[in-house]
Order: sequence, then C-alpha cells, then structure tokens
Amino acid sequence: MFRSAPPRSRLAGKIERALNTLLGGDSRVVIDAKASELLAEAGSVAPVISNAMDQAGPGLAGQITVIQAFRRSGLESGLLDSLGDPDPTVRVAGARLCAALRLPDAVPFLIELLDDRDPAVREVAIRSLGRIGGRRAVDALMAHADTLPRHRVVKELSRAASDIDLETLLRDTVNAKTTVNVLIASGLRGDALRAPLIVRMAQDRQCETEVRVAACRALAMIGDPAGADAMRLLASDPDASVKSAAVRARMRISATMRRLAG
Repeated sequence: MFRSAPPRSRLAGKIERALNTLLGGDSRVVIDAKASELLAEAGSVAPVISNAMDQAGPGLAGQITVIQAFRRSGLESGLLDSLGDPDPTVRVAGARLCAALRLPDAVPFLIELLDDRDPAVREVAIRSLGRIGGRRAVDALMAHADTLPRHRVVKELSRAASDIDLETLLRDTVNAKTTVNVLIASGLRGDALRAPLIVRMAQDRQCETEVRVAACRALAMIGDPAGADAMRLLASDPDASVKSAAVRARMRISATMRRLAG
C-alpha cells in the first residue's frame, strides 16, 4: 500500500484509492474520472500517479498494470491529445500527467514540445522526457543540446538514459560538446560502472581539454575510490586546466570516502 503526500483535492484522493486497490491485486479497477478533470488538477493528480508507478516497481510489468488501468478507463487518448492543445496550460498539464504515467506513446509529442513557443511548455517537455526515458527520449535530448540549457539536458539525460545508452554514447560520440554532456550525465547518475572508461578519457592526452576536464568532474561526482588514484596521477598533467580539475576531483572523492568511512 502506497501513500503519497496528503492529497490536495478530492479527485487526487479518489485516484489514490483506486490505484491502491489496483496495486493490491484487483486488476479490474477503472479510473472513474474524465481526462479533462485530471488535466484541471494535474498538480495534485500527477504526484499520486508517480507514486503509484514507483510503488509498482522498477520492472515494466507493474507499471504496465497502472497504464492499462488508465487505458481501460478511456483516459490515455485524452492525455495524449492534450499535448497538442492550443492552450499552453493544458499542454503543460498533459505533459506532467503523461510523464507521471511514463507513457511511451507520449514521447513523439513531447519531442515536438521541445520547440514549443512557450518556455513553460519547453521546460515540462524536457523534464517529462527525462521521466519517461528510453532511447527515443535520449536521442531527442542529445539532438536539442544546442538549443536547450546544458544543465537541463545533462540532468534529464542522466535520468532518461540506460546504462547501455551511456556506454554507447561515451564510446561513439563524435564531438566534444556531446561527449561533455554525456560525461556530466554519467557523473550525476553516480555511474561507477562507467568509471574505468571515464578514467581513461581523463588520462587520454589526445582528447580535447574540455572532455578531459569533464571526465575529472564526472569522476568527482561518482566518488569511486579508484578515481582518486587516477586524479593523483593527473595532478602533474601538463595541461593546467586538467591539472586543476584533477586536484579538485581528488579532494572531492577523498571527502566522499571520509564521509562514508565515518
């Protein structure tokens, strides 16, 4: 049984009770609400749905059970249609709800919203793609890296990308800016599995300085002890920017190790 923050509306409470029943094993549950009602109260309803999806577990089976309840209730099509509504507030509400449900069919529409004329719509589209994830979302975020704020791209990339996605992107990226984005996303994820590859990138003097600096920053965020040794060796690197980044990274990794040990 899950419990979100106290519902701020009767509708959110009703949705929460229905999803509790669904997750309790009753697969016949129908969501007794209209899409327009959910959209009008997206601020209260979306967190309830998100909590249910989290409670359903990391696997697809439980999450599909929740999605099917909304589909069975005739709500999915209305939520998808809202992404093309002329009113930007409706588009924002629809994106929030589609993200809460992690609707894969919403991804093409959300990609279009990355170029929306309304900044609030663009912002929620970025966050929604990060929440839903998958390779299409990752490719869209990477393709818009030149037009979206870098800190938003790397944050949502860290959420949207799978381990395989990050590995592939780190090995196959064709320009420094893209590689930097993927490195920082890996750092935000605390992706220790990628640490050996990132160490090699930090040490590779054939790489651009900005890539090597980003690799040091990523290792600092990951906090893996093996990174500290690599950063110690780079403290004498002839590139002043890399040397400075390595010193800062080693200090941060050492601080993380002391905190964990204490």
